[in-house]
Amino acid sequence: MTVNLVRKNFGDLRADFGSQVAAGEGPDITIGANDWLGEFKANGVVAPVDLSTVADRLDPAAVHAYTSEEQTYGVPYAMENIALVRNNALLPETNAATFDDLIEEAKGAGTDYTVLIQVGDVGDAFHMYPIQSSFGAPIFETDAEGNYTDTLAMAGDPGHKFAEYLQKLGSEGVLSTDINDSVAKDQFKAGNAPYIVTGPWNTSGEESFLEAGMDIAVLPIPSAGGEPAMPFMGVQGFYLSANSKNTLLAQMFLVDYLTRSDVQLELFKAGGRTPANLEARNDPAFANDAIAAGFAEVGAGSQLQPAIPAMNEVWTPLGQEQADLISGKATDAAGTWDEMIANIESAIAKSAQ
Repeated sequence: MTVNLVRKNFGDLRADFGSQVAAGEGPDITIGANDWLGEFKANGVVAPVDLSTVADRLDPAAVHAYTSEEQTYGVPYAMENIALVRNNALLPETNAATFDDLIEEAKGAGTDYTVLIQVGDVGDAFHMYPIQSSFGAPIFETDAEGNYTDTLAMAGDPGHKFAEYLQKLGSEGVLSTDINDSVAKDQFKAGNAPYIVTGPWNTSGEESFLEAGMDIAVLPIPSAGGEPAMPFMGVQGFYLSANSKNTLLAQMFLVDYLTRSDVQLELFKAGGRTPANLEARNDPAFANDAIAAGFAEVGAGSQLQPAIPAMNEVWTPLGQEQADLISGKATDAAGTWDEMIANIESAIAKSAQ
């Protein structure tokens, strides 16, 4: 079997794959995150993949991430989540019980920043979610089986308290819309903060903290609101085009090759993400990697990133609301939060029609 591999900007993959398949073109297989599933399935651009013969090789949560209405639409290869990363040269240990304690400990390093979290002008709801979840304000409700519904769960007092806390961190200069992803990464690499909230994409690989020779540790994110700070667990995998011209060969490649432990171990070595293959996690290359183990430990207490279509109506307004609270543009925390909730609910209802 000959596989033609095409490299593309990850940020373009989702839209390109969707439009190409809809036009009867595009690749047989694409890499993609699990939260693309809702849109892909609704638009009919992906086909089911039968994992019944290999499911026992894979983390059940990873398989569930690509499952909709009892059918699996992707082959997971990696699980990823953010965590707290410490520069050990600036602070050798962490004893903080709360996020506020963490900020106070970080001040002892005497650096320009305490805890770097990327925000930017449009916000970053993904990186802010551990703080949000610690206030008991998950984005969606779940049903009896643990599946997300399209009913929002972040309204009311928990959401208001989270919004007020973002205002507080913004006024104190802990969070800033001037700090986007590249600024956060660069400032941490430059030794200007003892902590950063980030994922394995910045700790391992090209231009990463480890490549720069930094001595780092990966830790849980302390709670800000009293409940566990749970980041989203994202799952990376491979989707099969609904218009594949080589369906049988593509299925064989997906199921028989990409689920293998040796293949997923090599993907871990390249990207630093926890393999979905359970056997690969027992290999010393992963099991003895303290950074990978740190992310995996934090990931064990994470929430699966929603893959339902309604999530597409959440990311942008939630991120922008957070940015406005942090910058001070939104002065009425509860009022603007309620307005955001109403707008999202309206958009979800409209998209479902």
